[in-house]
Amino acid sequence: MSKKIVLAAALASAALFSGCESAQTTQKTANNLQLLQNKTWIATQIGNTEIKTSPSSHSVPSIRFDGATQHVSGSDGCNRLAGAYAAGTDSLQLSQLVSTRMACLDTNNTDVKFNEALSKVSRYQTFGKTLKLLDNHGNLLIQFESAVQPR
Repeated sequence: MSKKIVLAAALASAALFSGCESAQTTQKTANNLQLLQNKTWIATQIGNTEIKTSPSSHSVPSIRFDGATQHVSGSDGCNRLAGAYAAGTDSLQLSQLVSTRMACLDTNNTDVKFNEALSKVSRYQTFGKTLKLLDNHGNLLIQFESAVQPR
């Protein structure tokens, strides 16, 4: 009889702890999504290469994740881009990406590098005003800073 009671107590404890872990994971996902979504991110680095652009420039690589529609939009520094995304605690899948095809004058091929990096994204990390898009091995593909919105 006591074995049944001990077994039942052990099962109840396991269920309780797994429920707490699930709630913590759900909260972490919500916090990460809140940091990711509904703000404009300006690219500052692609791979190991720093991106230097003038704040008044119209050709700044950027991205925005709309939490309500699960729609991603932005610019590769020359062309506009748009598509869909799905995000979890740290996972990020970009899909159905389309872009305009304008002639770009950038001799550094920032637009090409930006799009190549986006095609490899599978994870993300947010730290305050910094967003890092990573590949499935955790390698940095693109780093962004949140844009300061004028008041």
